[in-house]
Amino acid sequence: MEHPTVFPSLTHDDAAAAVDFLCKAFRADRHALYTDDRGAVRHAELRFGNGLVMLGSAHDESPAPRGKGGGIYITVADPDALCEHARRAGAEIVREPHDTDYGSREFGAKDPEGNAWYFGTYQPFEFDHAAEEAKSASA
Repeated sequence: MEHPTVFPSLTHDDAAAAVDFLCKAFRADRHALYTDDRGAVRHAELRFGNGLVMLGSAHDESPAPRGKGGGIYITVADPDALCEHARRAGAEIVREPHDTDYGSREFGAKDPEGNAWYFGTYQPFEFDHAAEEAKSASA
C-alpha cells in the first residue's frame, strides 16, 4: 500500500489556533482546511512527512480532550533540531531529547490545549520486533 492507512484525529477548542501553532512549532504542512460559516474549523489535515493528522473544532458530540487522551508519535530525522525549533516557537517541552533503550532519539511536547506530541527516530516498520520479542522472552 503506497499511502498510510491510519490518521490520528483530534478536536480542539480553538482549532484554527491549533493549526497555526502545529505548523509553526512542529513544522507541519497544512494539507487542507475547511471552515463553516462561523469560522470554526470543520476539518483540517496537517501533513507530517508522509502521514497526516486530522483535526477540527470541538462540538457537543466531540469535545476537546485537552491532553486527557494518549499522544501522537511522529517519526523525524532530527528530533534535537525540531525540539529547539518547537521550544523557540513556544511549545511546552515535557520530555527533553533523549536516547531510548530501543535505539531511538526522542522528545515530547504539548500543544497549547495540552495534547501530547512525541517526535523521534523510531520507525515501527523498520524495527526488528521479532528479535526484540525473542530477547525479552529469554530474559
